[in-house]
Amino acid sequence: MPKLQEILLLVGQLNYTWTNTESLLIYLIAGLAGTDKETAIVIFLTLNTPRARIDLVERLAKMRRTPTDCRTEILEVTRQLSKEASLRNKFNHCIYSFDPESGRGITQLMRIVESKDEIRYGKVESLDEMEMERITKSISSLVEMNKAIWAISEKYKFPVS
Repeated sequence: MPKLQEILLLVGQLNYTWTNTESLLIYLIAGLAGTDKETAIVIFLTLNTPRARIDLVERLAKMRRTPTDCRTEILEVTRQLSKEASLRNKFNHCIYSFDPESGRGITQLMRIVESKDEIRYGKVESLDEMEMERITKSISSLVEMNKAIWAISEKYKFPVS
């Protein structure tokens, strides 16, 4: 079983890698909207959720004026980023519990799931080696997306400074 320190370190690394990669959407916004980096920063910060930021980049990429190759490359990256968002959200919006005896960890999601005639909340999941591997793979994927966004920004001469 992973220990508390290992889990927190890995979740911290996931958050750092996510935030660093998400912030690169600023360059995609600047390039696709045909504006400068400072204006793109204001737009990015005004949209207060990752979903809203990704949606904006995808919509700008889908505009007719965006070259097909550029559109394809950007949509591939944003789709991958959206896929990784669910794991990041899970670990940012849960409560962690650890058994002091065994060191066994669990997460409890702080979200309501509502059906026609009942509600459920607090889904509990184990923090085991398999879950740790999922986090590690997500971090690796985010690093690759980070590199891809830099490459796109350079290739299409988006304002990065």
